[in-house]
Amino acid sequence: MNKDFYAGNRKRLAEEMEMNSLAIFFAGHEPRKTNDEYYPFYTSRNFLYLTGLEEHHLILLISKTDKGIEEELYLQEHDMMLERWTGKRYTKDEAQAISGITTISYLNLFPMHLQYRIQDHKYETVYLDFDKTAQSDEDTEAYTFAEEFGKTYPWIKMANASQKMAKIRTIKQPCEIEAVRKAVEITKAGIVAMMKASHPGMYEYEYKAEWDHELAKRGVAPAFPSIVAAGDNNFCIHYYAYTGQAKDGDMILNDVGAQWDHLFNDVSRGWPCNGKFTEKQNQLYTCAYNTSQHMFSIIRPGMQMSDVDRLAREFCFTQLKALGLCDNYEEVGKYIWHGGAHHVGWDVHDIVDADGPIRPGMIFCVDIGIYCEEWGIGFRLEDNCLVTEGGCENLTASIPRTIEEIEAVMAH
Repeated sequence: MNKDFYAGNRKRLAEEMEMNSLAIFFAGHEPRKTNDEYYPFYTSRNFLYLTGLEEHHLILLISKTDKGIEEELYLQEHDMMLERWTGKRYTKDEAQAISGITTISYLNLFPMHLQYRIQDHKYETVYLDFDKTAQSDEDTEAYTFAEEFGKTYPWIKMANASQKMAKIRTIKQPCEIEAVRKAVEITKAGIVAMMKASHPGMYEYEYKAEWDHELAKRGVAPAFPSIVAAGDNNFCIHYYAYTGQAKDGDMILNDVGAQWDHLFNDVSRGWPCNGKFTEKQNQLYTCAYNTSQHMFSIIRPGMQMSDVDRLAREFCFTQLKALGLCDNYEEVGKYIWHGGAHHVGWDVHDIVDADGPIRPGMIFCVDIGIYCEEWGIGFRLEDNCLVTEGGCENLTASIPRTIEEIEAVMAH
């Protein structure tokens, strides 16, 4: 991604904004973990998508009036002592080179500049990034700012910028698609390393170490907390303990992804720790594989996003019924515990506008999970689907996914 990409994103957002409106985005801050320790900082993805900047407390302002579109960026002032502890802060020149924004000030001027703006312009709306997914979520800067702003300027209505951002993030641009492809190459290396190292008696943290090592060699970090599970731990969908030990005959489940230039992928593979599928493992894996292949054969523009999950469940049911596990469709929930598709990109569960038909340029996961507790087998086969003009492409097809491919990799 370069400054032209970020400038284009801001332009597309401005086109979605009402006339006489203001959009304010906050980079965010690192939450306190305990005592004087803080979690690592993670930039607001919408702020990152608009600026390319990764530093806490920064503010982006976009104004749309009859005077045109104006952009302002607010940085932290330099503090030699603090920077010794937490790292260098952006200079104005560095921030401009990355973001393409030319009007840059320091944070201490933001309140005064905002006041002058509101005095000089007849703003009717301010957009803020309200991104809570649950009422119990911690208030971000957007929420605390909104409370004070509403008291000071009650005549200016507030609107949710997150909805506008979802719309412009839905269709991936060519540079984003190429970044996902690069992330897939790295993900493949990490998964293959785990497969090759796998053996009975191996601990989950050893599998994770193989994965982390392959990414570290390539200078990247995991896109999200890795899920690596063995045996009965496979029946916890989001499992992060890494303390289990693979017993001979256990399936290894992993749900992992690398990132490249801010873009994520999300891939799941399952394999027997000893490198050979048992008859029952073979039957269930074949069911998931056939379902995945079927979905990649029918996904195309015009299909409703909601149909992806439904059609995957229906096809998987016919496979499970043939194995004697289901008598009727209502029983499929005993074996399929989660949805079969979610968008991926700047987030592992990407914020997009998924209403309406599927369109070219969308990237989402086709996620076929089967959890058969009575057989002691749980895994998922998750690939990344790029919608094209005439159908779709499995971006992660090169990562070993057939039984024959997996057993061949593990044999070497």
